Amino acid sequence: MTNHWIDVRNADVILVMGANPAENHPVSFRWIQEARDRGAVLISVDPRFTRTSARADLYAPLRSGTDIAFIGGMIRHILEHRLYHEEYVRLYTNASFLVHPDFRLPGDLDGVFSGYDPETRTYDRSTWTFQTDEHGVIRKDPTLEDPSSVFQILRRHFSRYDPETVSHITGTPPDLLQKVWETFASTGRPDRAGTILYAMGWTQHTVGTQNIRAMAIAQLLLGNVGRAGGGVNALRGESNVQGSTDHALLYHILPGYLKVPRAGDQDLAAYLERCTPRTSEPRSANWWSHYPAYAVSLLKAMYGSAARRDNDFAYAWLPKLDPGQDASWLTIFDRMLRGEYLGFFAWGQNPACSGANAGKVRRALARLEWMVNVNLFDNETGSFWRGPGMDPASIRTEVFLLPCAASVEKEGSITNSGRWAQWRDRAVEPAGEARPDAEIIDALQRRVKALYQAEGGAFPDPVVNLAWDYAGDGRAVDPRRVAREINGFFVETPAGEGAAAGGARQVPGFTA
Repeated sequence: MTNHWIDVRNADVILVMGANPAENHPVSFRWIQEARDRGAVLISVDPRFTRTSARADLYAPLRSGTDIAFIGGMIRHILEHRLYHEEYVRLYTNASFLVHPDFRLPGDLDGVFSGYDPETRTYDRSTWTFQTDEHGVIRKDPTLEDPSSVFQILRRHFSRYDPETVSHITGTPPDLLQKVWETFASTGRPDRAGTILYAMGWTQHTVGTQNIRAMAIAQLLLGNVGRAGGGVNALRGESNVQGSTDHALLYHILPGYLKVPRAGDQDLAAYLERCTPRTSEPRSANWWSHYPAYAVSLLKAMYGSAARRDNDFAYAWLPKLDPGQDASWLTIFDRMLRGEYLGFFAWGQNPACSGANAGKVRRALARLEWMVNVNLFDNETGSFWRGPGMDPASIRTEVFLLPCAASVEKEGSITNSGRWAQWRDRAVEPAGEARPDAEIIDALQRRVKALYQAEGGAFPDPVVNLAWDYAGDGRAVDPRRVAREINGFFVETPAGEGAAAGGARQVPGFTA
């Protein structure tokens, strides 16, 4: 979420697409209703007439999967009728930046962008760059009239999304399209704000990223990003979805939103060279110029005293992605179905139901040698072999169910959708043999480390040197020790600081 739940009350127009907050996110609807009480308009765009639709001031149906065309038409409408927030677009977006003169759009090249090689099915992105002056500063056209400006390229790209075409694709009547577009575009002024609320109805498409990017374009044109009552706001299914992202559950990031190294990054210097942005822009804050400090800080957190300057801070121990490797969610099951994985941990998830192709996911699970299902109870993933079309006698996958403690049965922090870190105490003891996730992970890590120490292995260093000191207070894992590491602490007491009680002092803030 770019804004917070509470901030929805400041919106003048609320557009809900790919979500049903009245039924699935009732707390958010409190703030939607507060905005409506002060005159805000609620728009529901959904293939179904939901409870949110029933409460909306304006409802527009559309065919499932046609959201990009719907928003593309709104972008065209905003541009053609000059409904964009001109000062905001000119000063606070890259609309004025000038793109390489040889860049071409799919409309010019039979459906592909410039640089496409049909033989390798890859792009040479040399034309996907900005023009710069002799000092390396990006050239700009504040009038937004230059044909090579981002603004004009955007206008050309979305010119095809006329109301008739969009109506034909989405099934939404043209007059209803116009009404939705006009209502939401009315927020492109300094005295009005509009917000978009979406959920898994947008994200869990094969084009989920493009759904959200299209709305981000619309919101930037209207000046609705970075202000009260605006934003592109995801309604999360549970509190800690934001926390899972912040702490690197995704394959392409490390904690702190650092990039995962690739095999071509031969050493720490090469990795930092690739990942640290540099700019000649005189007004650029470029906070990510501090990337080297954050990267070394993470390596010290991971490997402690074993990460030293003379061994490149143990950078060689970090796992690397192969060139071109895609380890994203859908691709995992493609490879699993081809028999490329021996085992799989389904931790706190149910991909046999939540995946984009449940039948394919279950067939893929049947190709494994083993699967560990860590959950509160058995589910469709743990018992995929009982499902329709499955022959248990022919499935060799050995399934282990590790019972896990529920949220009220364990202590620790969550990061809610508004990016607020909150601490939660344990209310009751876990039932039966259930254990908190952290204790299960801790036991697994200790067992694997002991095996490497006893038997060796092809590459034991990353495991045997891992800094793993979370035990405390008579427990195998003390969540407060994990929180201490998330916060950050000084390895050495800074000059002029007294020694902190009990060891290293906590870092006082983000900039440190």
